[in-house]
Amino acid sequence: MTPFLSFTRQQWAELRNSVPMTLSKEDLIELQGVNESLTMEEVVEIYLPLARLLNLYVAARQSRNTVLNNFLSNQESPPPFIIGIAGSVAVGKSTTARLLRALLARWENHPKVELVTTDGFLYPKKVLNERGIMHRKGFPESYDIKRLVEFVSDVKAGKPNLTVPTYSHITYDITDEVKVVDRPDVLIIEGLNVLQSGMDYPHDPHRVFVSDFLDFSLYVDANSEVIENWYVERFLKFRQGAFTRAGSYFSHYTKLTEPEAIKKAHDIWQSINGINLQQNILPTKGRAQLVLKKGADHKVEEILLRK
Repeated sequence: MTPFLSFTRQQWAELRNSVPMTLSKEDLIELQGVNESLTMEEVVEIYLPLARLLNLYVAARQSRNTVLNNFLSNQESPPPFIIGIAGSVAVGKSTTARLLRALLARWENHPKVELVTTDGFLYPKKVLNERGIMHRKGFPESYDIKRLVEFVSDVKAGKPNLTVPTYSHITYDITDEVKVVDRPDVLIIEGLNVLQSGMDYPHDPHRVFVSDFLDFSLYVDANSEVIENWYVERFLKFRQGAFTRAGSYFSHYTKLTEPEAIKKAHDIWQSINGINLQQNILPTKGRAQLVLKKGADHKVEEILLRK
């Protein structure tokens, strides 16, 4: 017995139900990640049916809010519909988040869609160094969870002009810039541990989590060995690109030979990201309402939808 319905790629594609494709090839190039090629076929067969499903969820929530407002005789704006996207480093969840934002923003009933990543809620490098947990960056203790939860709570409460810290993958640190989120129709929040819940902290049953505020949750999945290979491939591409930029925290990696860079990437994965995946990220997969399972070619092979 399983709480999920399983769909093959072909079965899922048939659920598109004539939803129009509103993105061009140029749009897809801008949305795709460093290490994956986002094809029109992938968007049409996987993400258009998903956008249709999410639109139905949003419409149902809006309808319920209308009923409640009529009952209470008030004219308050409905709270945003919040979507959480989780998964490992290098699995492609950021691309999924950007793509869904672009697709959902084209529906008339929720045109204002914002995307926030939890990277902005990492503690600054200075704090991580002071606490001796720089090597644990990405683990739960490296995030300012209180500030993150307060932000999501304020969004749900309909507060205007909320500021979100931003993160630079070049400097590997929080920047001086902020992102303003002003009462969106839909908020997508993407991050490693957005599906963590009280089950992960039985000693602290009163703690509040981002997952407590989610209306829909999605987990981007692949076999851990496959993700490790993607991480190494991405590391090599960064070595030729982002790592060469002025001010890059990882500029020293550009001096490595390719075999040395490959070994270093595997070492980082096995000592940090792989451990975080097994201990803190993968255990949350079963809480997602939808799981996208990818194959080695980055294409989604199976979709699991909670019954």
